[in-house]
Amino acid sequence: MHVFELGFIAAVLLAATPILYAALAGAISAQVGVFNIALEGQMLWGAFAAVAGSYYTGSAWGGVLTAVISTALFAVILAIGAARWKADPIIIAIGTNLLAIGLTGFLLRVLFDVSGSFSPTGLQGLPKMAFLADVPVIGPVFAGQTALVPLAFVVIVAVGVWLKTTPAGLRLRGVGEHPDAAASLGVNVASYQSWTTIAAGALCGIAGAQLALGNVTVFTENMTAGRGWIAVAAVMLVAGRPLWLPLACLGFGAAEALGFRLQGIGAPQQLTDAAPYAITLLVLVLTRVRFARRRQTVA
Repeated sequence: MHVFELGFIAAVLLAATPILYAALAGAISAQVGVFNIALEGQMLWGAFAAVAGSYYTGSAWGGVLTAVISTALFAVILAIGAARWKADPIIIAIGTNLLAIGLTGFLLRVLFDVSGSFSPTGLQGLPKMAFLADVPVIGPVFAGQTALVPLAFVVIVAVGVWLKTTPAGLRLRGVGEHPDAAASLGVNVASYQSWTTIAAGALCGIAGAQLALGNVTVFTENMTAGRGWIAVAAVMLVAGRPLWLPLACLGFGAAEALGFRLQGIGAPQQLTDAAPYAITLLVLVLTRVRFARRRQTVA
């Protein structure tokens, strides 16, 4: 098995892209001072909305638009609760994660009269970039991908540069780092936190759309399968800095892609399915050790 062949790189990108969008959502929330662990539920809702939107509109891009708008609205719960009412964002996020699991399963039965999964005949998935097929090197990696895959890296770089170089981006970071100082200068902290949390919801909608209409063309109950939590771990690993997210998320994508490869050569499915989560736990332990050492150095 040639692990680093171009096909494997393509599989890594495919697996990492939904996590990248969700991790970017978590990173911009962290920049504004909201610890967002609602990524799992928002991504799951985005996946459901994308499939439902594609089914009703007959267009995969209509599904993406439906996912973006509806997931941004779904994020209003966290935005109002955490930013406006100053409630504990962790408690609200856990509640919205549970709400997404229950609501998607309920609507699957009410709207489509099915349970478990929904993949009707003719459901439109996102188109692949087949026009790149004949391009050396790039073709084998990107010809089977959707446009949302390379777009993820462009968006991450753009957001990272915007946060570091523009007055609005610096002001947003200031809200997260020193909210009282920002408020004393007349900045509406609650408004910044609310709108950033809603924008993060839109990014999770794209993550769900890529997962349900790009990676596959189906909605399955709880199909995110912990990817939102992996995105949270990626945000913690890079301390909320967007420009470092591709490195962290590609590592998780490589673990998932390698798991599929190992299944192909006869490795137990339980072992390969556990690989991304084992790496997540390792990342959390390393992050904890790093923070502990930093505090000792400061002391």
